Amino acid sequence: MYLHNNIKQRFGTILSYIFLVTVFLFTVAPLLYTLFSSFKSNAELLTGGVNLLPKKWHFENYVIAFREAGFLDFTLNSVFITFFIVIGSIITASICGYVFSRGEFPGKRLLIGLFVFSMFLSIGAVSLYPQLLVARALHLNQSLWGIIFIRVVGINIAQFFLSIGYINTIPKELDQSAAIDGCSFFGIYWRIIMPNASPLIATIGLIAFRNGWNEYLLPLVFSFNRPELQTLIVGVVNLRTSGMESLTPWNLMLAGSSIALAPIIIVYLFLNKYFTSGLMSGAVKG
Repeated sequence: MYLHNNIKQRFGTILSYIFLVTVFLFTVAPLLYTLFSSFKSNAELLTGGVNLLPKKWHFENYVIAFREAGFLDFTLNSVFITFFIVIGSIITASICGYVFSRGEFPGKRLLIGLFVFSMFLSIGAVSLYPQLLVARALHLNQSLWGIIFIRVVGINIAQFFLSIGYINTIPKELDQSAAIDGCSFFGIYWRIIMPNASPLIATIGLIAFRNGWNEYLLPLVFSFNRPELQTLIVGVVNLRTSGMESLTPWNLMLAGSSIALAPIIIVYLFLNKYFTSGLMSGAVKG
């Protein structure tokens, strides 16, 4: 019996390692290939097979990408919209979560039901034209502010429910004590909820950062007539047909992809602890 359990345990361990190696091959390995290939020449990328390390390191790929391909401007545009999307998403998602968690008003259950229902709909590009019409009506269709407005006002449903779940874990006795001291409904939000919601803020911020930084469709549409508004993701993709070279400059595209990946990895490393805490509190306890 002991031998049987030992064999079963070893078999489970082997399966776990096989699973981890498979995950590594399909996640980390492509990232490493992208990073190392960004230092290769275009000719080596096209004819060098799948060798991981470059035969000769071309650090000038990043210099050329920033200088000639305009990646510096693209990066600044991405930083601009991502910063305000993060700030706006934290404010809107937390306020909505607080109102639906603590507030009582007619139609609350109906609205939550509609939000849940919307999670099962994937309208994708169908909503793009109405969003563009709204931005045009507000004279924001020729500005990066239009992208920010659409992403902040169009609340992310996952962030909304995470906010409700996390705020539900904050004791209501704190609200009652603040109300006795004369604090208003939104005063409680600012003085009680937000100071106790660091994991939630980090979680929403990280999700919003990823969505804003990786945004492609809206910046593409908004920059049709104004190429200077292109974000890094749009600029990298458009480089494929930019006509800078007779062949597609894959080395510059991979350099741009590496630049685009770096901020997400760095931010996640710093916020990982808070992200996990906020995600678990909002999803499990809520």
